[in-house]
Amino acid sequence: MTGLLPLDMPLLEFETLHEGVLIKRYKRFLADIELSNGELVTAHCANTGPMTGVLIPGQRVRLRHASSPKRKLAWTWEQAEVPGADGQPCWAGINTALPNRLIRATIEAGCLSEQLGAIGSIRAEVAYGTNNRSRIDLLLTPATSNPDQRLIYLEVKNTTWTKGTTALFPDTVTERGQKHLVELMGVLPDARAVLVPCLSRPDVMDFAPGDTADPRYGSLFRDAQQAGVEILPCCFRYEKNKISWQGLRPVKEISNSVSTGTDEGKT
Repeated sequence: MTGLLPLDMPLLEFETLHEGVLIKRYKRFLADIELSNGELVTAHCANTGPMTGVLIPGQRVRLRHASSPKRKLAWTWEQAEVPGADGQPCWAGINTALPNRLIRATIEAGCLSEQLGAIGSIRAEVAYGTNNRSRIDLLLTPATSNPDQRLIYLEVKNTTWTKGTTALFPDTVTERGQKHLVELMGVLPDARAVLVPCLSRPDVMDFAPGDTADPRYGSLFRDAQQAGVEILPCCFRYEKNKISWQGLRPVKEISNSVSTGTDEGKT
């Protein structure tokens, strides 16, 4: 897996999404949306979190339509238009089922080759951790040319909430996220551990843990950094028919005492 994708080049391309206006989200998994033709539809919302800062009734949204007898709902809510850090609206990816696929495409395109080295294979949802009771999002096996032959355990966190130009995760207490940080530290030093905040909007300049939403997560995040867990915040631009690479963002240095904001996403 070689090659380096330039900024703004697409990583994922798909059939053009339909646009509409959000009426309301309810029962966590459902959203009523008025399409541009005036039709009212109910869409599946794959994001079960609070969606802080990106859940705005009356906002423009984008939907995917996939009719199938196996699906209860033909529509899936994919993107939301949100106020950008520069005052201009931008689109955020709210479907938390997508980031694992997106980060895999990012690795396969070679966008993280400098950080990860050459990768020979990728497996998803591999059991690991205490009594193999956790599953890592992506398990990377280095290519033979990679000087570091340790396995790479990579965890992905969808991130959409912001404070200014800083993206933050999480936006609520996440015991699952806390556990993931502990499990990542547990694979060190025999393997590499990588946390990838998937910054699903293009207007952010850096990343920090959301201490005000989950102080324990913030503390564990810093413990993980010190222990050697690698943090690679990856930024993307969401468009109606593609998602493009916007590069890596740095981790913002914030004291343990205060950090405001967080992400949405996979908690």
